[in-house]
Amino acid sequence: MLALEAKRMSIQISILDPDVHCPAASVADRVMVSDFKDEKAIHELAKVSDILTYEIELANSKVLQELEFQKYPVHPAPRTLSIIQDKLKQKQFLKANGIPIVDFETAKSEVQVRQACTIFGYPALLKACEDSYDGRGNFLIHGEDEIQEGLKHFSNRRCIIEKFVPFDKEISVMVARNTLGQVESFPVVENLHAQNILVTTIAPARLPNNTLKEATRLAERAIETLDGAGIFGVEMFVKKNGDLLINEIAPRPHNSGHYSIEACSVSQFEQHIRAILGLPLAQPKLLCSAVMINILGPDTFSGSYSLCGIPEAFTIQGLKLHLYGKETTKPRRKLGHVTITAETVEDALVRADLARKALIVQELKIDNKFD
Repeated sequence: MLALEAKRMSIQISILDPDVHCPAASVADRVMVSDFKDEKAIHELAKVSDILTYEIELANSKVLQELEFQKYPVHPAPRTLSIIQDKLKQKQFLKANGIPIVDFETAKSEVQVRQACTIFGYPALLKACEDSYDGRGNFLIHGEDEIQEGLKHFSNRRCIIEKFVPFDKEISVMVARNTLGQVESFPVVENLHAQNILVTTIAPARLPNNTLKEATRLAERAIETLDGAGIFGVEMFVKKNGDLLINEIAPRPHNSGHYSIEACSVSQFEQHIRAILGLPLAQPKLLCSAVMINILGPDTFSGSYSLCGIPEAFTIQGLKLHLYGKETTKPRRKLGHVTITAETVEDALVRADLARKALIVQELKIDNKFD
């Protein structure tokens, strides 16, 4: 989606991805196939690029910092990426800057985890510090008897343990900053998760105006502490008393910002490109209510698939279908999304439920028999 937006502005795109058939390959001018952390490949990408950006936290922040030192423009700043990549470092950084966050402790041993759980109570959330996103690095500990299971789940990986927040809603704000320091925020949206994966985004969030304003203010304050230009996704919890806590920050276009393609005066992808090119940012305006639902791979199989129900889905008013072109599915893999625009959130939610029921990911069985 970032590449599609860039091509609309006649910008040449070179990408680095471990999959030759990755979604952006169909629109990129150059595809370099290698691991996201491959130092040699990143240097080669820099040689053919005027500006480097990234849309996944798995990039090699150390190499990007070296390139930045050599005067290659890299946005957002590699130092910011290095902070975000490590959940412990991210939490420590935000806390040191006075940003309200969930209580946390390091989890280097079973003793530390037990001590933290004694303080926090149950349930408590064990999280891998690195190489985890989309909730795949989370383990919810419901009681003392699950502590060892949680630690075994992460094997020898570094972890933190967080106090579980009995929140009222999960929300997020997309905040953009360009190279000149201009900052613009998108509307606050409400997010629904299942098994730690985002399944639905509702725009605007169903919250009082004062809470919406405070969420925007807090998101912008958090981004002020981080370096670099680009778009940032700031995820928060709204506690039952209305207080806000920042959960995590993503220095890239975010799943909860996809609705902006249809529902806002500027998409998160165009805003990101404006930001890293040093162009004036647009002031995002919500044009209508919207609901975004993810199309996720079923838990029942991995491999080739087909998406059924498209004709039925296309009868739903206000529906836009985005398929990413991923060749294979696996449990909870994001294969695409649907955005429903409507006059009210209630109408959009009803239509989104119809779309969810219509669109079914099925296993594609290839018959290898010959007559």
